[in-house]
Amino acid sequence: MPAPERVPARSLTGATGTDGGADRTGDTGAADGQDAAQVVQDAVELLTRGELTVRGQLRDASNAVLYCEVEYDGRKAECVYKPVAGERPLWDFPDGTLAEREVAAYLVSEATGWGLVPPTVLRDGPYGEGMVQLWIEAADEGVELLALVEEAEPGPGWKPVVRAEVGEGRTALLVHADDPRLSRLAVLDAVINNADRKGGHLLPAPDGRLYGIDHGIAFHTDDKLRTLLWGWADEPLPDEAVAALRRLAAALEGELGRRLGELLTSAEVAAVSTRVAELLRTGRYPRPSGQWPAIPWPPV
Repeated sequence: MPAPERVPARSLTGATGTDGGADRTGDTGAADGQDAAQVVQDAVELLTRGELTVRGQLRDASNAVLYCEVEYDGRKAECVYKPVAGERPLWDFPDGTLAEREVAAYLVSEATGWGLVPPTVLRDGPYGEGMVQLWIEAADEGVELLALVEEAEPGPGWKPVVRAEVGEGRTALLVHADDPRLSRLAVLDAVINNADRKGGHLLPAPDGRLYGIDHGIAFHTDDKLRTLLWGWADEPLPDEAVAALRRLAAALEGELGRRLGELLTSAEVAAVSTRVAELLRTGRYPRPSGQWPAIPWPPV
């Protein structure tokens, strides 16, 4: 289900694979078989140093989102640029901080080793400082991650989320795929306290990888987790998730913690460590707290 903020774009070339990690290049000139870490570094360099040219605006977004081309040293790629000046005020998040939160989500994603968020940087642009993220072209068809079913229970390969009204007095069960790519995103969302994991913020790529995008309202110190990925609520975390959380805990004590401190408040960084520690302590996916709406609106 492509994000509503996205529009059709030229293809991006990148590393292949279907392990759920990020397509980490764009048209960056990376050679086949190049080390994944170097590919990421090249993409970040391109986004950071390249010349941004605005090609259009994505009209369905709640904040200003510009579709751009970035070019540096003979390499170029499409990207999204969200200037801070185009952010709408929110009652529960400080003004002018959404771009920084998007970059922070990328850094946390990288620290897990899963590469769930496209390369994202904070930099100056034609309309001032903002977030710049590598454009990932969504798969056109054949990817089904969410569905509404009339049955009382989901079929094999699906997880129940909530029963929803669908009009004319009818209800249907909202389900999501029992997909390890989604389960990784569920862990990431719990760590960053994502308040807006809508269906449109799931971006399946043509190579089988899955990305999460639009993380501007995350990292609050209060519990604000809102997501459609509740199907694993209170289930044991898989071994790979525990390993990723342990990597995060260690990284937060070092370079990751320092870099997050440049983007978030000290209380918000401390809250990340607390959430990681709690997930490791319980060994389970979180469940709705009951103190905050658990499902984002609109859900897509």
